[in-house]
Amino acid sequence: MSDEQDAGAAERAVADPEPSDPPRLGPRPLERPPVDDGTASAFGRPAGVSGGFARGRETDASAPAGPLAPPPPAALASAFGRAVGDTTSLQRPPDLYRNGTNGAGPDPFWDSDGRPADADPWRDPGSAAELGPPPVAAPSATPGPGGPAARLSVRDLLFGRRVQTRALVVLGAVVLLIGAAGGLVGRLTADGASGLIEPEATIAAATEAKERPPGSVADIASRVVPAVVSVEIRVGDEGGTGSGVVIDPAGYVLTNNHVVAPAAEVPDADIEAVFSDGTRTAAQIVGRDPKTDLAVVRVGVTNPTVAQIGSSQSLAVGDGVLAIGSPLGLVGTVTDGIVSALNRPVRLDGGQNDGTAVIDAIQTDAAINPGNSGGPLVDSTGAVVGINTAIRSLGQGEGGSIGLGFAIPIDDAREIAQELIRTGVVKHADLGVNAKSVTDGTTDGAQVQNVVQGGAAAAAGIIEGDVIVRVDDRAIAGADELVVAVRERDPGQTVSVQLVRDGRPLTVSAVLTSD
Repeated sequence: MSDEQDAGAAERAVADPEPSDPPRLGPRPLERPPVDDGTASAFGRPAGVSGGFARGRETDASAPAGPLAPPPPAALASAFGRAVGDTTSLQRPPDLYRNGTNGAGPDPFWDSDGRPADADPWRDPGSAAELGPPPVAAPSATPGPGGPAARLSVRDLLFGRRVQTRALVVLGAVVLLIGAAGGLVGRLTADGASGLIEPEATIAAATEAKERPPGSVADIASRVVPAVVSVEIRVGDEGGTGSGVVIDPAGYVLTNNHVVAPAAEVPDADIEAVFSDGTRTAAQIVGRDPKTDLAVVRVGVTNPTVAQIGSSQSLAVGDGVLAIGSPLGLVGTVTDGIVSALNRPVRLDGGQNDGTAVIDAIQTDAAINPGNSGGPLVDSTGAVVGINTAIRSLGQGEGGSIGLGFAIPIDDAREIAQELIRTGVVKHADLGVNAKSVTDGTTDGAQVQNVVQGGAAAAAGIIEGDVIVRVDDRAIAGADELVVAVRERDPGQTVSVQLVRDGRPLTVSAVLTSD
């Protein structure tokens, strides 16, 4: 219904009111305020466009064309577009079952103003969308007050007059100062390096890390050195230095007899033990055995590091060993070598002992010097296998090491040390003869020089002139070997003695006595 029809109906209603009807008010006039130019420019349609869609198939071709949306992709057109040649509109006027009836006739909604619905671009789904210009111009982007400032280029810094001249001068002075300091340091470094290395020298490569795996010399030394002490003797104005090894948590230290012998019979003699960390403590003699050159002293230290005692029977020639001690007073010295020989009879110098000492030694090429005496000989596991006692030298008097060192086997030293700790003295087995080393070019032995009356040899029928060649299963090649072969037995033990008398072999049994 148009506005004019509404207004006429309202006038008739006011002019001819029925007496029974109350007065009716007409509709208020429709006021449409004018649209300002800014709003029309922002929200209005483009010039020449009367609807929300672009020009349709049946619209005037002379109308100006606006920008059209791009055609859909071929895949979408194939999936959702009409079939080829199909012009049927997707929105057709409903002819049947409109408003619940099978109505007929024109529909003002679908056929308004005599134009079909599919010709109206507002209701034609086939109409292309038209793109209009933006409503307003895009505002220029201005950085906020908190945004990052623009960076200056070198050109702006030097010639753009954006930095004060004073700041540039200060910056240049700082740069010159830093450059001068760097040049001075580089010059000094180059001068120092040139004094050590020639320009054409080839430098050997070196790794940064040190490998000290378990069982290495460094590993063994770090575990054993704390259990080794330096034994210092002072008698009046004279003194001496030896070594020792802690063998018991109670503070018992095993060393050589010739190390402590000078202070054994002197009342005012001083004996001190110096540990690897520099700790000094007084030491007292517990017992001595001159015949094996062993002694035990005790130190007053709480919970000392105790060395691990090994077995000398498990040694073989060529095994690696370490000699630890204080040669020439240098505490905690470690030297390494191998086992050169086993069961080597060695007679010690009588000037170093108050008795005749003969040991059945372990020979080693580890460097041993005066002052090493009494220190441990250690195997590759860190266990003590011997007590360093003597060296062989080419010179007279106190000579240096020439790779011939001798140590008392720890199996023998352990038994003697235990007896010294228990009783303070040690008793050895004795055959009751004095002998010398002899050979006939084919056979070596120990020839009896005299027989002690009432001794084991006299009871067994051994006489002077007999040459002893074997004691039990050990061959005797000389007088020293006879001594060590007898002393490794116990008093009262019966041994088989093979000898040669007047060119004839003879075997006798002897019951060893005590010395």
